Amino acid sequence: MEIPAEQPRFFQVEPLEGESLSHFLGRFRRENYLTATQLGKLTGIGAVISRWEKFYLNPFPTPQELEALAAVVEVKVDRLIEMLPPKGVTMKPRPIRLCGACYQESPCHRVEWQFKDKLKCVSEAHPKDARHQLGLLTKCTNCETPFPIPADWVQGECPHCFLPFAKMARRQKRY
Repeated sequence: MEIPAEQPRFFQVEPLEGESLSHFLGRFRRENYLTATQLGKLTGIGAVISRWEKFYLNPFPTPQELEALAAVVEVKVDRLIEMLPPKGVTMKPRPIRLCGACYQESPCHRVEWQFKDKLKCVSEAHPKDARHQLGLLTKCTNCETPFPIPADWVQGECPHCFLPFAKMARRQKRY
């Protein structure tokens, strides 16, 4: 009699509101001690995971790829789609952008920060909210090191001088 192979069990990671797929994948991989390559093998979609973490979404993720990822990370496909740009919106993969004020409120990289036409941060829930009308940062306000991809944001701080992202809001310019 053949014993069925057990599916590996993973620690669940809940997506945060507005979080980018890159940031979510990095959090999931760290929580489960996986590399991008290992996650790609587990999902059966290979190196695509690494491309998505870098915001290289051309070609755009297929429904089959998203279903394969959803099965492993235990997040609904609809929720994964929310972490991607809407149809017709172009992403700018570099430089990585950040709003320190928003990061202080919810420590995650927001997908909207990488939209090509996005230069300032305005709260989507409160578009007229002046406290979010800050120019997006592209590098550390202390040492000017460009931000790494969000999948690599472990502590929420500059990887060079260790200034927390939340403290960078003090030096953000009003837009």
